[in-house]
Amino acid sequence: MSQLIATRIDHFKNVGDRLKGAKVYYREDWDVYYFDLVGKMFGMMTPEPSEDAIITLKGLPEDNEFLRETCTDVTPGYYANKVHWNSIKLRTEQLTDEEIERLILQSYQLVYKKLTKKVREQLG
Repeated sequence: MSQLIATRIDHFKNVGDRLKGAKVYYREDWDVYYFDLVGKMFGMMTPEPSEDAIITLKGLPEDNEFLRETCTDVTPGYYANKVHWNSIKLRTEQLTDEEIERLILQSYQLVYKKLTKKVREQLG
């Protein structure tokens, strides 16, 4: 199981890094991988593989509620606004890597939309 979690951590870091203007880096003060879009957080993830490892992502409130009701591996965002953020256990078998990738992209897009027009134009 820890190999699956380690693989997912590496994979999801790469997914975040490939998004335009985004970078994923280890944030020592929080002990997380921080998903950053020009200084705005669109996710955070446990850096070490363990049974408790999670990724926390922004989502639409109604989508977040639906995920929590249908997946026991999804809970309100850990150390985040419980309405707008969900935490997903990286050991989950209820969500595929592709589904989590879509959630990463959705989180990125929600933060991107809040950027000023000038910043969005600078990102291209």
